[in-house]
Amino acid sequence: MTKEYVHMKKQRIAFIGTGVMGTSIIKHLLKNDHEVTVYTRTKEKAEPLVALGASWASSPAEAFRNQDIAFTMVGYPSDVEEVYFGDNGLFKTAEPGNLVIDMTTSEPSLAKKLYEHAQSIDVEVLDAPVSGGDIGAQNGTLSIMIGGDLTTYDKVLPLMKHFGENIVYQGEAGAGQHAKMCNQIAIASGMIGVCESLAYGLKAGLDLPTVLQSIASGAAGSWSLSNLAPRMIKEDFAPGFYIKHFVKDMKIALDESKKMGITLPGLALAYEMYEKLIEEGYGDNGTQALLQHYR
Repeated sequence: MTKEYVHMKKQRIAFIGTGVMGTSIIKHLLKNDHEVTVYTRTKEKAEPLVALGASWASSPAEAFRNQDIAFTMVGYPSDVEEVYFGDNGLFKTAEPGNLVIDMTTSEPSLAKKLYEHAQSIDVEVLDAPVSGGDIGAQNGTLSIMIGGDLTTYDKVLPLMKHFGENIVYQGEAGAGQHAKMCNQIAIASGMIGVCESLAYGLKAGLDLPTVLQSIASGAAGSWSLSNLAPRMIKEDFAPGFYIKHFVKDMKIALDESKKMGITLPGLALAYEMYEKLIEEGYGDNGTQALLQHYR
């Protein structure tokens, strides 16, 4: 019998990955009185969450033991594989009727693999990558793109509303990941435009905050222009989203576009520029560090 999560006031949740985004999401779950057990490779990173009431587990499998739902938000597709299929992975302790939600930006084919295996053991699964950066995670206003069964989506929607604002069902397993690729493609070329706009304004001798007052709310407006351009002006390159993870996402999008027989020159250019930044040592900076390319 499938568990009905909608009607459960307090849910038992395993959360794997306590990075920039995951930490804020966990805080929202704790604030809403859910029981959360966390796992991350470096235990010290989870200590502030434990202080807020989360429990610590020594592996993904242990975190999911006797729980109802597992969220995963890790770095790379290889990490997703390990977290689910590894010797200490979630599928080792998953029970019939459990639900797992992968919020990592990953490969659509891997999302389908998770779904198919989960079906074989009577576990429900969603791929649910997010957009909105550290600000969206902190404010509980993330955009969440969901692939999987519609009935599963309906079931967990109330839970996701604790940290998401624009939560959209995209289609069958893998559709959430494809939608996230659309998101990353739009951001990739857009970031070039934001940086070139600032570089032009600086060279023209303009006061850049004043320029933003005019253009951020006009036809040129975008999330990146409103939220990341001010950081660029202050030379604040702290990661809301790591360059190294963005490059991973763009590589997935380029590989998928090749499979589909389409060419995306804007994405290819952004990928090349960000790859160069990694070579120069900026991989752990935020995506707004693309401005360094113009300096």
